[in-house]
Amino acid sequence: GDNTVNLTVTDQSGNSASASATVTVEDVINPTVVTQDITVQLDASGTASITASQIDNGSDDNCSVSSLSLDVTDFTCSELGDNTVNLTVTDQSGNSASASATVTVEDVTDPTVVTQDITVQLDASGTASITASQIDNGSDDNCSVSSLSLDVTDFTCSE
Repeated sequence: GDNTVNLTVTDQSGNSASASATVTVEDVINPTVVTQDITVQLDASGTASITASQIDNGSDDNCSVSSLSLDVTDFTCSELGDNTVNLTVTDQSGNSASASATVTVEDVTDPTVVTQDITVQLDASGTASITASQIDNGSDDNCSVSSLSLDVTDFTCSE
């Protein structure tokens, strides 16, 4: 901002005079952005959120940092794996700089398995087959169920 300074000039005889001037101080240096890669796990509803401070790894400015912001903070099942986010650091003078980091999104929540008992009748040749969907009774996952399988699908008179 603007600062007033006074200049005093004195001669050899001791006479002096003063005048003031305005010195305008500007900060034109962008902040230094330092990021770190992180890994997040989706919650039971299939979502995860991050903050700028989780990505920041010691960003700094010659004066002071006034804000940190991210272009992406929320993730879902559709963002599993590596995702690039951009951290923007802004200083008190409005100068800003950005850098990227990688957010690895993981789904570590096991599916919920819900089964139902069924009864099957043997056919004329003494066999019966079932499918996983006949046993499933609404199994679910925080992202999506990709497959259903059974360890036994065929039955004979011996069972």
